[in-house]
Amino acid sequence: MGFVVFMVMGAYFLISLVVVAWAVNHALDRGKHPIPWAAGAALVMFMIPCWDWIPTVVAHKYYCEKDSGFWVYKTLDQWKAENPGVMEGLHQTLQPSQKTAYGDVDVLDERFVIETHRRKPIPFLTTNVAERRIIDRKTGEILEKTVDVGSGVGNMATGGGVKFWLNQEPCASTEFWKFTAQLERMRGTK
Repeated sequence: MGFVVFMVMGAYFLISLVVVAWAVNHALDRGKHPIPWAAGAALVMFMIPCWDWIPTVVAHKYYCEKDSGFWVYKTLDQWKAENPGVMEGLHQTLQPSQKTAYGDVDVLDERFVIETHRRKPIPFLTTNVAERRIIDRKTGEILEKTVDVGSGVGNMATGGGVKFWLNQEPCASTEFWKFTAQLERMRGTK
């Protein structure tokens, strides 16, 4: 697959060179300066496959600064102090993800779930915002929340898209997953 992609990219580059050369000859035949014509043709040929690159970079940066982050509303130690004896009786529950009005729900055990809400703020771009919350099922209380922002189409080697230039470094917190790991260690202990 990668070889085919690079062959197509090479062919497109050669076609682009032909178009730019044609624009230069066209300008010279009409007594115009060739540089603006060549630049215009090169820009058009660049924008055909890459029209969404600059908007994706701008949107990714904007949503990383505006939305991404990690919030702790209550630590596990605080929750354990408010719910004595409950942590010892919790057991990991293996259930498939469920769909709700909010988004996906993954059940961790008898008391905790992870709710995930994914949204695409700009429909024609690849920027995605994922909000994950750890919730006490009994009280509905949110213990922690993280908002991650990512842009791109994946890796060509793993079957992702060919527009690899859209992939941006995700704005994601690892603290949320440390919390779930701590929960797994504390289950069944006093």
